[in-house]
Amino acid sequence: MKQLFYFILLVAGISSVHSCKDLTDEEGNPLIDLNQNSGFNGPRALFREVTDSDTLAEYRYNGLLLSNVITEKNSITNVMWSGDKISQITFNGHLDLDNDGTIDDDSIVYTQLFTYGNLGRLTIISENRVFYKRTPPVPPSTTPGPYLVDKRIKSIYNLTYSSTTGKFAGITMKSGEDVTGVPYVDQKYSKTAYTYFGDNVSKAEVSIGAINAGVEGPVTEKYGYEFLNYDTQISPFTLLPFAYKVSRMISEEAGDVEAFILSPNSPKRISIADLMMPIPTPVIFSTAYRYDAQTYMTQGFSVNYMYKPL
Repeated sequence: MKQLFYFILLVAGISSVHSCKDLTDEEGNPLIDLNQNSGFNGPRALFREVTDSDTLAEYRYNGLLLSNVITEKNSITNVMWSGDKISQITFNGHLDLDNDGTIDDDSIVYTQLFTYGNLGRLTIISENRVFYKRTPPVPPSTTPGPYLVDKRIKSIYNLTYSSTTGKFAGITMKSGEDVTGVPYVDQKYSKTAYTYFGDNVSKAEVSIGAINAGVEGPVTEKYGYEFLNYDTQISPFTLLPFAYKVSRMISEEAGDVEAFILSPNSPKRISIADLMMPIPTPVIFSTAYRYDAQTYMTQGFSVNYMYKPL
């Protein structure tokens, strides 16, 4: 659930090194990724994403299936399955909704329901999201008051796939505020298109606008994310289910900065541009990766990836 967090850190010139703490899983078993000469050869799972100071995400499993993801400020994502498919994801915690690189104090709860088409592909995600704001302290107390509901938002995401390649091609979203006693109407839309180079996502282009009386208005925001110079090794995100990765990307508006997690490999350069500018000026980030003996990526963009045996 980090989105722009990694890259804002890079812009600020903050670099991270290997974390040497908590090198065991929740059962006390040693993790297997930090030693590049690891002889581990069996099935593995992605366990943690860490910097030198924080655990950004910890993945927990029920057998072979992803069951929970713990992120910053003790936020938790619960994953429910129906057979071999994710049927529901719930989130309770905090996100960086204003994209300033800091996880917000305000709290969010959302539930996403997943619908699959005839070919077994994920086609629709419907979401109900509740925003909570903490009330200010009442003098002379300096302790903030309780969290109260600020607003409720309904969203529906339609996923499309290429008719020629079968690859995930894009997402169309419509959303609106759900107000008690007021008929619901869509108020906002976004459209995302993905471009590929081989099997890797090379570009994500996102257009955002308002909906008035059921009619989509002109695009008011447009962003381009490019992923360049892919390696040929194994991305840690290949170990996570597709539906969860999509859920992670749509959790925040700028989530497509992480569209590379859909790819089997890892990009060494990422470009971000505001396409509404007359002459877009991309901001470019670069990294060098580290890998273990089985060619799984273990470090990149100042984040370390830890694995555990299954």
